[in-house]
Amino acid sequence: SYLSFFRLLPFVMAVCAGCGKENAEMQCPKCRELGLPPTFFCEQACFKKAWKQHKAAHDKVPACTLDSMPPDQRLLFPFTGPLRPGKLSARRGVPKHIARPDYADDPEGRSACEEQDIRRGPGAAVLKADKDTIAAMRTVCQLGREVLDLACRSVRPGMTTDEIDLLVHEAAVARNCYPSPLNYRRFPKSVCTSVNEVVCHGIPDSRPLEEGDIVNIDVTVYHNGYHGDLSETVYVGRVDEPSRRLVEGAYECLKAAIAAVRPGFLYRNLGNIIEQIAHERKLSVNRTYCGHGIHKLFHTNPTIPHYAKNKSPGVMEVGHIFTIEPMINLGAHPDILWPDNWTCCTRDGQRSAQFEETLIVTEGGCEILTSRPGGAPPYFMLQQEQLKKGAGEGAA
Repeated sequence: SYLSFFRLLPFVMAVCAGCGKENAEMQCPKCRELGLPPTFFCEQACFKKAWKQHKAAHDKVPACTLDSMPPDQRLLFPFTGPLRPGKLSARRGVPKHIARPDYADDPEGRSACEEQDIRRGPGAAVLKADKDTIAAMRTVCQLGREVLDLACRSVRPGMTTDEIDLLVHEAAVARNCYPSPLNYRRFPKSVCTSVNEVVCHGIPDSRPLEEGDIVNIDVTVYHNGYHGDLSETVYVGRVDEPSRRLVEGAYECLKAAIAAVRPGFLYRNLGNIIEQIAHERKLSVNRTYCGHGIHKLFHTNPTIPHYAKNKSPGVMEVGHIFTIEPMINLGAHPDILWPDNWTCCTRDGQRSAQFEETLIVTEGGCEILTSRPGGAPPYFMLQQEQLKKGAGEGAA
C-alpha cells in the first residue's frame, strides 16, 4: 500500500501516527477510501512500521453502549417529532501534547475565564483584535473549516452521528486542535450534530442517518489558545421540497446578515435582516440561542440575537470578532429541551436548519474567517448539483 499526499495549508501541523512528529503530510489511502477520519504519516517508513496496528482502524466501529436518557425519562418525555435519542460511545481522549481550554479537565466543564468575563455584564466592551489575535483566529478558523468540510463530505444514509463525531475528533487532533465542545459545560462529545427537528446542540449517538434527513454539523476547534466556530446543514441523500426550502432559506438568512456587517452597524439590527428574509420564505427564527463573540473565550460579548426588535446592546467596530448563526424553523419558533439538558428541538416537531460563520469587522465591511478557500459555496449546494446531474443522466 502506498501513501497518498494530502497537501495541507502551510500552518497545519498534522501529527505522524507512526513517530509522533509534527508536519506529517502523507495520508493513509485506505482511510480516505473508506471515509474514515484522516491519519497522517511523515514518510513511508513510518507508515510501514505502524501498519500492523493502524490497519485495525479500518474495521473500527464505535461502540455505543451508554444511555443518553434514562428509560423512565425516555418513556415519559413528550417528544415533539419522530427523532429519539440513541446510545452514546465513551468519551474520546485528546493527546496530552495538545493545548486545551480551561474547562477541558474540569469535572463540571466550567470555564473560569468565561465565568469571570460574564461578570462584566452583557454591555461590557467587546475585544478589539490586534494583529496577533487576527493571525491566530485566521489559523484556527481555517483549521475548523478543514474539519467541517471533511465531516460534510462524509455524510451518507446509514452513517451514525457518532461516526461523524469520531471523524471530527480525529481530524481535529490530527491538526493539533482540541475539539472545543468536548466537556464544555459537560457536553460529552466533540461536535454537535442536530438532525431534523433538533434546533441545535444535538449529541452524536448510535442512530443511523436516514435517506431524506437533514443534519447540521457544528464544529469548533481550539488551537494555540483560540477558538474557531462554524457550522453547515447538509442533506442525507434526497430530501423533500420543504427541507430544501428550509435549508436554502437558512443559508440566505446568514448570507444577508453577513452582507450588513460593517463599522457603526448596530448588533441588534442583524435580527431585523434575518427575520425579514425568514418571513419572506414563510420560515421562523429561533429566539433562544444567539451568535456570540469568540477568540480566547468560546463565548463572550457581543451577544447577537437573530430575531427582529431585540434589545441587544453594542455597535460594530473594526477588530470585533463574532459568530452569526441563525437557527431557522419550518414551523413556529418555540423550542423544547430534552432531559439531557443539551438537545434543543422545535416544539411543533417541524424541521430546523442552521449555518454559522466566524467573522471580523474590517474597515470595508467584514472578513469571513471561516470561509471556504476561494469562496466556494456551502456543501448543500454541491449536493444539489450532484442530484440534478444524476437526475439528468437518468433521464438521458
